[in-house]
Amino acid sequence: MASVYLISGPAGVGKSTTSKSLVRSLSNSAYISGDAISHMHINGRQKPWESKMEIELIWNNILGLTENFLRSGIDVVIDYVAFPHEAVWLKKQLQELTPSVKYVVLWTDEQTLLSRDKLRLPEHQMKERCLVLMKEFQESSLQTHNMLNTSQQSTDDINQVVYDILNNSQFLVD
Repeated sequence: MASVYLISGPAGVGKSTTSKSLVRSLSNSAYISGDAISHMHINGRQKPWESKMEIELIWNNILGLTENFLRSGIDVVIDYVAFPHEAVWLKKQLQELTPSVKYVVLWTDEQTLLSRDKLRLPEHQMKERCLVLMKEFQESSLQTHNMLNTSQQSTDDINQVVYDILNNSQFLVD
């Protein structure tokens, strides 16, 4: 049975780096970038954080791709800013395929988050949006068992982060 790994967290926390490393560690896997799905909608696209319709479109597209990969026995790694209710929704939508779904919210302190954001290309830096998302996660129904604190880790420690994701059942969505 294939598995789904939903890697989330505020912008700049290391979702893409972690997701790409995780997908490479799996023997038969697919990588879904929520940002890439979001940017498929060209004309008329609204910012997902400002449009319920846009976010629903993105999640329905992520769902369709995930279902297709799972039906072929392929593990799926989803890299996107996903809140707890979205992880639960995804698990519910996939219940007939019965995959295990792990929801991991990468976390760090504000200073480290902003420092990591500055390492991005200038056109990809999110600046204050990083902190806005951090606050939104704090105000959501996020459970501590879904959080993976990477404050003390660098990209050199990515193998340990991937190991933690693969081997800890605490991240499973009920």
